[in-house]
Amino acid sequence: MMLSGFLFLFIIVILNLATVKFGYEIFSDLDSDAKLQRINNNPKKFKKSIVLTLIEHGSIIALAITLFLAFGPYNLTLGVIWTISRMGEGLIQIYNKKSYWGLLNIARQYSVSSGAEKNALADSGRGILETKNSTFSFAQVLFSIGTLAYSIVFVTSGVVPPIIGYFGIVASILYGFGNGMMLVIPNFKVLWNVGGLSIWIFEIVIGIWLLWYGFT
Repeated sequence: MMLSGFLFLFIIVILNLATVKFGYEIFSDLDSDAKLQRINNNPKKFKKSIVLTLIEHGSIIALAITLFLAFGPYNLTLGVIWTISRMGEGLIQIYNKKSYWGLLNIARQYSVSSGAEKNALADSGRGILETKNSTFSFAQVLFSIGTLAYSIVFVTSGVVPPIIGYFGIVASILYGFGNGMMLVIPNFKVLWNVGGLSIWIFEIVIGIWLLWYGFT
């Protein structure tokens, strides 16, 4: 449980470091011209952002496993559901980073090209960004399912204060529904943002609580 708590907090710290310090976009703007120019201006920053997100994705897989070891015995079915969902989330995003890394090469070519070639490279970059966004949206469906599953176990196990589990249930439903709405109406981000903030609060609280519980 203590390791699970650490991983909840570690994932938040790593993702914030990647986004705030190194400019990683969780949901990418599709302005590929501007994106390619930024990458070419500072390729090392782009590389570091990807490395950090790969660490984050790997930590998600580790979290799914540690949560299964800690809470799976309380409900094996839900344990399998969250393990498969969150491992799938991490693996899908890791696989997607291969094509996202390809923006480095496109950015280099883009900086020395012109005319039709430059437009073609911008289109290729936009295609990669669109794939990244759609992959992220699908991964977040898996995230919501996994979070809902272990939040239910938090409520029913009696180990975690029920209010934390109930908050996780509400947050995962809000986030999942908001993510689904964005797939239908891309510019409708209000519910997704509210759900994301709720998830962020939930994971900080459960991370701190599991660390504390592990030490006591």
